[in-house]
Amino acid sequence: MDKKKLADAIRILSMDGVQKANSGHPGAPMGMADIAEVLFRHTMRYNPKNPSWENRDRFVLSNGHASMLLYSLLHLTGYDVTLDDLKQFRQLGSKTPGHPERERTPGVETTTGPLGQGLANAVGMALAEKKLAATFNKKGLPIIDHYTYVFVGDGCLMEGISHEAASLAGTWKLSKLIVLYDSNGISIDGEITGWFTDDTAQRFSSYGWQVIADVNGHDPYAIGKAITKAKANTDQPTLIICNTIIGFGSPNKQGKASSHGAALGDEEVSLARKQLGWKYEERFYVPEEMYEDWDFTKQGAELEREWNDLFAEYKKQYPSEAAEFERRIQGVYPDGWEDKLDEMIVTWQKDKLNVASRKASQLILDQISAFMPELIGGSADLTPSNLTQGKASESYDVDESKGNYLHFGVREFGMMAILNGIALHGGFVPYGGTFLIFMEYARNAIRMSAIMKLPVIQVFTHDSIGLGEDGPTHQAVEQAATLRMTPNMVVWRPADAVETAVAWKSALKRKDGPTSLLLSRQNLVPQDRTDEQVQAISKGGYVIWESKGKPEIILIGTGSELDLAMQAARRLGKDGKKVRVVSMPSCEVFEAQDEAYRESVLPFSVRKRVAVEAAWTDYWFKYVGLDGTIIGMHSFGESAPADKLYEHFHITANAVYEAALSLK
Repeated sequence: MDKKKLADAIRILSMDGVQKANSGHPGAPMGMADIAEVLFRHTMRYNPKNPSWENRDRFVLSNGHASMLLYSLLHLTGYDVTLDDLKQFRQLGSKTPGHPERERTPGVETTTGPLGQGLANAVGMALAEKKLAATFNKKGLPIIDHYTYVFVGDGCLMEGISHEAASLAGTWKLSKLIVLYDSNGISIDGEITGWFTDDTAQRFSSYGWQVIADVNGHDPYAIGKAITKAKANTDQPTLIICNTIIGFGSPNKQGKASSHGAALGDEEVSLARKQLGWKYEERFYVPEEMYEDWDFTKQGAELEREWNDLFAEYKKQYPSEAAEFERRIQGVYPDGWEDKLDEMIVTWQKDKLNVASRKASQLILDQISAFMPELIGGSADLTPSNLTQGKASESYDVDESKGNYLHFGVREFGMMAILNGIALHGGFVPYGGTFLIFMEYARNAIRMSAIMKLPVIQVFTHDSIGLGEDGPTHQAVEQAATLRMTPNMVVWRPADAVETAVAWKSALKRKDGPTSLLLSRQNLVPQDRTDEQVQAISKGGYVIWESKGKPEIILIGTGSELDLAMQAARRLGKDGKKVRVVSMPSCEVFEAQDEAYRESVLPFSVRKRVAVEAAWTDYWFKYVGLDGTIIGMHSFGESAPADKLYEHFHITANAVYEAALSLK
């Protein structure tokens, strides 16, 4: 069947879906339909009946507002996306939400919508493919050999994250990353010539990309030729600049901002059908012969069968490598990994290791990087400060694709979004480090980790005013609270080396979301614990000390401030007060415990409570209530040595002591 008519099926379904919802973005799907037809019918290797096939090509719709384009493609090619699903576009609980959501819709590789992040995710996917291929492929047996294709729009390339991610993709020579740019010259505000005049081709060339410019985005043969040229380049990622008309086929709205972010209107939808030569007036109707031409299930099944045969031969010739590959793809850790961390915990508790929690984290990385090859991570140009490179970690070698330590440069946002892409691809355990304050640069990528339930480990050091002389621009105050308030985020702020090891263990075990480790610059006082208390750390909050008798005052401490609570408690105990100290390294983990345990730690009957943390105080009201008080920050920090700052802001053991005495 005529390729244009097949592309028109995407246009029809997309504008009908948006029109029925009376909400959405019809322009980009209509403008990119020809590109999508070439990609999904003639280029990509995938199996609609097994969206998780390991060696599938990945497709990322970075301009996620064009979601009806993707849903139409998934429906036409044979994924479990029905016509009724398309009719439920943007409705509560449907498989077709306003922007693509991973795990909600079969075939959606990543949740997109915040522009530019899909491109960064794709960089992570392409890096994961390259590294796995270098690790496992054998001559004549390329078990990992797939491409990552990305659709981007003008908005994606305006976002700063596109610079960060594209620069790294060029540096890393990710030749199996192919980006198709929908250059239609329109954004929500209208023609972009007033605010986007970059020479995009030269910009990407300067990053080390191959650029194929001035491709007619409505000519399938020109598009196919450009993709062939992109695949032939084995040393560079490729940007294909496709000149398109937004809202293609809409007689009154094509090429205009009016087709970008709103339904075309019933009358215009009918006119577009006539303009396109589509002879079927019924909404959401595609003739059976078009479905037959679009259906990719047979080809997909054959592609996967061929790969299964290839892997069977690989398994026969290289059984140990095959077993290791399967272990990593399935997300199973090496035997004994927990035992190694448990040994560290016991040793550190016994020896009273007195180090900063960032240093304890490095010591942990020294161990786990030696026996966990799937661990991959790095830092946004703060390696000597974050201490994120373990002894067994080697810096990434671009040409050999060896090494598991990534130097991201000063690119916090790009780093976290790329780590999301690595997690999405599979086969790795990604982590990344920066100062806690600079999580603000990466905030939306961190949020996307939580939305997508990705097991990314975020190592945030220099976690408070304890940073010292660098001053308020570098001292985290409100960041711990905002991370704790992020749904599906688990935050650990350990009080010493032992709690740091437990935090890392918890982070590695978590498979359904990200973990933020908030680590100190300064050394932390090692705390005395019984074996039972050491075991209780994994519950997020536990009783670490108390005087004899039923407690009448509870002090809650976390991180570097736990020791202040301990000092105050001992003094109160000498005064005859009945005091309990609760260490709360992870509020989220504590709150996941059963009610009986939580009540045993923080009994409701004890209303006199003091929480202490060198951070914004408001979060802690949930634990101290209206009868308690909080010692912490009520402003930004200052530039001074850490000990002077704690005195200046009245975050001291004496302040905790006085606050406890003042409780009525």
